[in-house]
Amino acid sequence: MPVNKSPVINKYGAISFSYEEPLKCNLQILSQIKKFKSRPSFSITKEFILKFNETQNPEEKQKLLDLARKNILRCKRRLGLKTLGYGKHVHLPAAWTEVIYLAQCKGEIQEEALNILYASLDYASFDYDHLPALFFVAESVLYRLCCDAFQKTYLYSVEIKLAKIGYLVFLRLFIFFLHGHLKSFKEHLLRLQPYLCALSFSGHSYYKYPNISSNVEFILKTAEIIYNKELLSESVFSLVENKEGDENIHSDMGHLKLNQGGYEVNHLLWHCVAAWSCVHHNNPQLSNVLEHVISHKTQLQKECWLNSALALFVLGEAAKLNMACLKALMDLMRNFISSVMSVQNQEESCKDDDFSWVWNIVYLYATILAGICLYAATSNLRKTAFIGFCVCKSPRKNIFPTDTTSEEQPELKETSILGLLAYFSSKISDNCDQLVWTTYYGLVYNLVRMSWELRGDEEQDGLRNIIWQTLQKTKDCEKDKRVFNAIKIAQAELNDPTDPFTNFSTKVPSNVGDETFSKYIGWRIANTLSKLFFPSIDACPRPLRKRPIKQVQMKYSNKKQDSMKERVLHITVREHPSLSELPMFPYPDFFTRADKELARIIDHHWQEELKIQQKEDAICEAEELKNKDLKEKNHFREIMKRREEKLHKQTKPYELPPRAEAISSEKTQRN
Repeated sequence: MPVNKSPVINKYGAISFSYEEPLKCNLQILSQIKKFKSRPSFSITKEFILKFNETQNPEEKQKLLDLARKNILRCKRRLGLKTLGYGKHVHLPAAWTEVIYLAQCKGEIQEEALNILYASLDYASFDYDHLPALFFVAESVLYRLCCDAFQKTYLYSVEIKLAKIGYLVFLRLFIFFLHGHLKSFKEHLLRLQPYLCALSFSGHSYYKYPNISSNVEFILKTAEIIYNKELLSESVFSLVENKEGDENIHSDMGHLKLNQGGYEVNHLLWHCVAAWSCVHHNNPQLSNVLEHVISHKTQLQKECWLNSALALFVLGEAAKLNMACLKALMDLMRNFISSVMSVQNQEESCKDDDFSWVWNIVYLYATILAGICLYAATSNLRKTAFIGFCVCKSPRKNIFPTDTTSEEQPELKETSILGLLAYFSSKISDNCDQLVWTTYYGLVYNLVRMSWELRGDEEQDGLRNIIWQTLQKTKDCEKDKRVFNAIKIAQAELNDPTDPFTNFSTKVPSNVGDETFSKYIGWRIANTLSKLFFPSIDACPRPLRKRPIKQVQMKYSNKKQDSMKERVLHITVREHPSLSELPMFPYPDFFTRADKELARIIDHHWQEELKIQQKEDAICEAEELKNKDLKEKNHFREIMKRREEKLHKQTKPYELPPRAEAISSEKTQRN
């Protein structure tokens, strides 16, 4: 039976993992992972893990800790944390496997291993060769959640990170499922079945913690769809083209349908991917596509919410670059929340179980909105995602959540961060619906993470101050324990319970792998789905195919990345035999390129003129110095000539006469 976990969270999560099952990984998985690289002599082994966790000798413990840290550094290099997974030294499957082993070492090694694994799963490209390692990571994470974490009375920070890693793994597996690449991995799917069954029975122990519960629900829903299509029926996922010959990107007829029992992708997801493609390729049909997105807004209310989650994921990625996409995203969710709340208020025509999944969509939207506030391309997009489109005479009144003691209940006018806070804070109570308190929980939870992410960034002082003021106002006005749990859990997840605005000793720069939000997975998914749905638009082969054994050396730049200053996501073009990555932003048009070339020419001529002017100035200065020396010599000659005429002496001023003359002059003076 699942235990009722207490909200007390330890910093390092001292969980005594069982080591037998995770280390008995499938030999077939290991052989596929290591067929290109053999295990080095200093790899992590079962004996090392047991010795690391059980030793009591301080000297031996320090030696093992140093060895584990060296392995962490080696894993960081093989994961390509500084090059976003590119480089001839990068081997993601082998590195993921070794990091999973390192994550069984208790203490700071466990925390850092899970951090870099989460970062790697966020930015890594989709490659067919990653599938065996992904299944191994999925099995290890599910085992630890089901067989270790569920048995603990308290909630540990490690559980939060394991749930986030599991979410990214199953999100990647679902994308591979859409491409039809899981058909040859039925044995691996069967190995996950017992853990998924245990997770479904014990997952409700995280009911009080929506940040973990949402990840668990996503894992279970993804597994349900994959198992129904891959194991219970022979599924075929194919693109049904429009028979009328309409090839426009905004056509209603172009969509993915069921074929021989395959998985169906609804119109909403299809048009959201089309919107991202329009933004990515600077297509003028964007306005038409967004109109079709809004026209299919009712599809958000269907119970198959995984399509809706992917649609919001992709549209949120487009909203980081385009204001029209951000407005469409916020309008879509305003209609969805208003419709659901109005239906739930009608007790006779609705049951509570009918909308048990709705909170997952709204919670995911709150997380997407927080990512836009942090990583959007322009400050105007970030400000709009936080405050909204409403232009008021006194905007300071709308910065903080509305007082819950007020008799007037506000309407949902804005689905920005502050708009949602004002709306749901007025409706929260002890007997409120799950949608209300989970959304409010998610907003506060993401505010804490946003404030930590913006620590020390002087360029984001305005947004950081508003976030801090909003949190302080929430703490003062709100008395609900669930909201305080959100703050406490977010701080424990960050391993920094102190306030980043008052703790001046906090280290400002963050290391690669310490990020709390997923920065790159949204772009990866949108780009991959775009190539799947619209293969004719991209002048490159379809992704996720098997690449030949002979590797092509990939060029990468070793530029230092400043994660605190660079808030815009830039993914550069790399040479890859199976996946040609496109830049995130469209190429500049003719006039932009002409302006840059003209500026370059003007700068070149200005530099040449500056060099000529410097040479002329040097010549003039030399002539002036020469004339000055000549004047001084002539002046000295005139002085000496006048002195000789008056004193009849040829000695220089203040010069002593010769020795003989001095003696004779003394004798004459004595006489």
